[in-house]
Amino acid sequence: MGWTALLLAGLCEIGFTTCLQLSDGFKKKWPTAFFLLFTIASFQLMSMALETLPLGTVYAVWTGIGAVGTALVGIFYFRESATPLRLGLLATVVLLIIGLRVIP
Repeated sequence: MGWTALLLAGLCEIGFTTCLQLSDGFKKKWPTAFFLLFTIASFQLMSMALETLPLGTVYAVWTGIGAVGTALVGIFYFRESATPLRLGLLATVVLLIIGLRVIP
């Protein structure tokens, strides 16, 4: 259950960072509301993951999922650059996340 909660927490992090961008400095009502919703959900799920997983692993994986996912949202939705180096570095982060899951 800890890993499932952690994955969902990371996905919520992607949601709150995306809504932060869409909120235009908290001037837009619905993106701001969803930012708050995703933020609360992300921290609640991360707290659940901490019941069974080590703090360092939880934080590293949560941050990694959020960073990679938010970068991909930036590339595909906000039309940010997708250079081979950037994509390669994001792939490296994914491999590191997998490594934290595989190694006890």
